[in-house]
Amino acid sequence: MSWKLLPSFLRSWIEHIMLRQYLIRYFIFVFALFIPVTGVSAAIQNDGNKIDYDIHVSIDPIARTIDGRSIISVRKPGDLMLRLGRQFEVTHAIMDGRELGPGRDNSGVPHTWQLPFDFSRLRRIEIHWQGKLSKLDTSLDHQQTLGRSEPASGDLGTFLPKSSNWYPDIAGSLASYRVSLALPFGQRGLVAGQLLEEIDSEQGYQASFEFPFPSEGIDLMAGPYKIISDTVQSNKGKQIQLRTYFHPQLNHLAQSYIDSVKDYLALYESWIGEYPFTEFSVVSSPTPTGFGMPTLTYLGINVLQLPFIRTTSLGHEVLHNWWGNGVYPDYAQGNWSEGLTTFMADYTYKERESTEAAREMRLGWLRDFAALAPGQGAPLVSFTSRTHGASKIVGYNKTAMLFLMLRDQLGEKIFNRAIQALWQTQRFKVTSWRHLQNLFEMVSGQDLQTFFSQWLEQAGAPAIHIAAARHVKSESGHQFAITLEQSIPAYQLRIPVAIRSAEHEEIRILDFKEQQQTFTLDMQAQPLQVTLDPDFRLFRRLAPGEAPPILREIMVNQATETILLPQSSTVFRIAKNLASKLQHRSPKINAANGKLSAAPVLVIGLQQQIDEWLNSNNLPARPDSVTNKGSAQAWTFSRPDGSTLAVVSARDAASLEALIRPLPHYGRHSFVIFDGRKMIEQGTWPSQAQTVTVN
Repeated sequence: MSWKLLPSFLRSWIEHIMLRQYLIRYFIFVFALFIPVTGVSAAIQNDGNKIDYDIHVSIDPIARTIDGRSIISVRKPGDLMLRLGRQFEVTHAIMDGRELGPGRDNSGVPHTWQLPFDFSRLRRIEIHWQGKLSKLDTSLDHQQTLGRSEPASGDLGTFLPKSSNWYPDIAGSLASYRVSLALPFGQRGLVAGQLLEEIDSEQGYQASFEFPFPSEGIDLMAGPYKIISDTVQSNKGKQIQLRTYFHPQLNHLAQSYIDSVKDYLALYESWIGEYPFTEFSVVSSPTPTGFGMPTLTYLGINVLQLPFIRTTSLGHEVLHNWWGNGVYPDYAQGNWSEGLTTFMADYTYKERESTEAAREMRLGWLRDFAALAPGQGAPLVSFTSRTHGASKIVGYNKTAMLFLMLRDQLGEKIFNRAIQALWQTQRFKVTSWRHLQNLFEMVSGQDLQTFFSQWLEQAGAPAIHIAAARHVKSESGHQFAITLEQSIPAYQLRIPVAIRSAEHEEIRILDFKEQQQTFTLDMQAQPLQVTLDPDFRLFRRLAPGEAPPILREIMVNQATETILLPQSSTVFRIAKNLASKLQHRSPKINAANGKLSAAPVLVIGLQQQIDEWLNSNNLPARPDSVTNKGSAQAWTFSRPDGSTLAVVSARDAASLEALIRPLPHYGRHSFVIFDGRKMIEQGTWPSQAQTVTVN
């Protein structure tokens, strides 16, 4: 039924009700912005539910043993499950004086206690446990480290991730905690939170930490650290303690990291709101780790020594204290925090560097997405955490570009107001995409339902092209007619087009909603050329000319086929290992003399074999960009059928083996050259923007 067919009195009544509801929601929202918040939201302070851990733990990294005691205070109605990792033995378990038992019948399985009791009043659970920790493995690469949830220890370091259930934990519940830690002489450790006390003597190291806010879990780190400390004031005068827990070889970097943290805290306090904690620490890891936790970041020794980390990854991890560790994503409905952090950290640093640097990052995101095979682009609501290259492209890059497009639509001033409102109203709360949508709608006064639903719920991205462009001279001047087409399903898009005349170039924004749509524009001068989205500000599937082949395509595309051209069993083993590292899976190996399929192809071999194989298959020879350079080279090209072929060529077996660790980090490039393990040159083949001459 049409709105206009309703009687006028009924229309007026409905409009009155809708306006009243909107005003009520608006004033509640504004009122919430001005409620004073001192570390934890009023909603949480008044919440009768409570879970609190008081943990005492002793660790011997050499013997790899742990001995712990935890007192858990619980007031939370409903059935609860308490769990502890399989590596440990329970020596004591009671609740309110009643025995709970070991929580398992057989060794080698996790301990679980089902607690179907009424927790409407405060209950006290006490668990004592001990056990052997796994051996620290420093040979793991970054991807293996991310996927590992074993509690591990050794003289170079100890890491007990919350996912390993190293302490008795009530599943699926936020909890505050206090942890007291004891370590042998020469070792120091920490958990996220405020340092309450610290004793370091020849008898050993002891420290106590408190985290009074609702937390998703506890990670524990230790090592042969030297601690350097400093302080800085928040924008409201609060003292923030800054520390580095560094292995000895990193001590010379400590003050520069502390100074960089000061800069990031100042940036994000002025942009978002006051830093929520009383400290921040940078902690070194003997494995190639990259984790952000409340009040700290845990980064690999080799990572911390890279000269660009202080201007890139460090700021990303500091910002996670607002997004992810300050406002918690509702993982069941999609993790928005990684993309927002990428947008406000990694991308912001490029914007501050230069317009061209920011454009190159946007183009890199779109190139990465173009490397995915159809069907690999999952909806954003299904992204929870990074597990492989494809999930990073979606969960980090696509989400970051969603926030870029949202800022372009709302304007920077309104966007920033919504960001500040998100922090003011949602800190230490589980927050979904729906919460974000409501906040941006409230602040902007716009209906953003279509924007959020199409970018969150639909997989992939629209493919857009210029179907026609023509000039029509009129009595008033010039008119320009442009027809755009997009793939199905049709998105509602704001398409930037650059229209060039003999005198100048101007950008017009077209509201594109149909599968095909023609726009007629009045122009001051005769248009000569038009370019679609010239600055790559729209998340879309690039046209073939816009997306030159890059190495990442053979890494993330599940259909990639691998051809190995070894001279010996040793070279074959090295080549197969390299292919596995590049693709994060067992490679699908085809015969060197077989017919090439339409899927992307990775070819690995020594130089002479590579040149002979390319020639025998009538494929382009190695490009001048890589010829006679370095000890090994990798490059890509597009085959006549449009599929990508990537070549890895090495001088000898040692040169090929040297690529196993570094090469997987260069997927964004079209070619890369190494001298041993050192990258000496890299680049991407030129990208051609989608430009059409006006008829």
